[in-house]
Amino acid sequence: MSTPRYPIEIALRLRPPAPAKIGGRVIHVDGPAVLVRDVSGSVWVDVADEVSPVLGAWVTVEGTFDGTRIAQASCRLLNPPRVPFPKASGEWLFFQSEGRLERLKKRAVMRRAVREHFDRRAFLEVETPSMVPSPGLDLHLDAFPIAGADPARWLITSPEYQMKRILAGGAPRIYQMCRCFRRGELGERHEPEFTMIEWYRAFSGADEVMRDTEQLVAHVAQSVLDGSTVIPARGTPVDVAPPWDRLTVAEAFTRYAGLDVDAVLASGEETFFRILVDQIEPQLGRFRPVFVTDWPASMASLARLDPRNPKVAQRFEAYVDGMELCNGFAELVDPVEQRDRLERDQQARRAAGLPVYPIDEAFLGALEEGLPPSGGNALGFDRLVMLVLGAPRIEDVVAIPSRRLD
Repeated sequence: MSTPRYPIEIALRLRPPAPAKIGGRVIHVDGPAVLVRDVSGSVWVDVADEVSPVLGAWVTVEGTFDGTRIAQASCRLLNPPRVPFPKASGEWLFFQSEGRLERLKKRAVMRRAVREHFDRRAFLEVETPSMVPSPGLDLHLDAFPIAGADPARWLITSPEYQMKRILAGGAPRIYQMCRCFRRGELGERHEPEFTMIEWYRAFSGADEVMRDTEQLVAHVAQSVLDGSTVIPARGTPVDVAPPWDRLTVAEAFTRYAGLDVDAVLASGEETFFRILVDQIEPQLGRFRPVFVTDWPASMASLARLDPRNPKVAQRFEAYVDGMELCNGFAELVDPVEQRDRLERDQQARRAAGLPVYPIDEAFLGALEEGLPPSGGNALGFDRLVMLVLGAPRIEDVVAIPSRRLD
């Protein structure tokens, strides 16, 4: 028997009577009739030959579609299961239950929409290494070391350093969707391995990148919501159509915590983040997304300081229904200041008893060679899928979450 001609979804659209060839898995047996499913749908098949249908077997079927089922069908048994079907902890139930496979199909549509968005705007898609000499020095991120690597290498926590080298090389608009890796991140919104959308545009700042972000999210939502920009988010529907609201960090602390941010910072960054997470973030981006801007200068080691107020950096985060979606900057391009900040970050990690990673000298070399004024953003694609599809956990929108690897 030849390869199946149609997915079941297409076979069901044939004008009857029509010859049909399909392939799929037997998910129900009722005498000589079997229900066959593939990724696109299910159809009943009346088996006319002497093949004994086996529950869970993969089959190819050739017969006549009569408008509701495939009749007078010959059936080829390909690979029957060797354990009772469906297996309680098996892959079939895992992917078929709770709409997981449907979400994966929509995730694929959303990936295509991301590429469509950037390609239409003349961004160059790039791929940078996953194993790097420095994974970054952010105090709140820990990296996975590559065992046996010589010289030492770590898995990326972000592709930022290497992408900025491409900017220095002359590509003014670049993007990529890549896997990133962060130790100790596992929970409702975190996986140790996740997908990042990261992009940079030369001759731009934070404002241009925030507009990119609004337009990207709206386009991705429309790709799977029949043109609508109203997403289910985390339970409160949110309209992601541009323009989004904007709020400074100082305004957010005043509005949602009744506190002066400078007074909070005087008590230490730990206090700042506790109040941010417990009192402020749950209120951000309800009904409409919001960009939180003007972060304290000490919390943006890769961003330009605001020339009008050097106490804050030209950094933003976007929030949708209480969840952080991205982290962007007007990029720092001064190599001297950048080295000084990275050295301070190393000292802070050492003082906190954390692993101290090297400074990426090739990245600083690119800054010394000259980087155009630029803006960039790192957006969590898995979180975007969660929000657009209304999934409560990040593991609901990835193919195989880390907990199922063992």
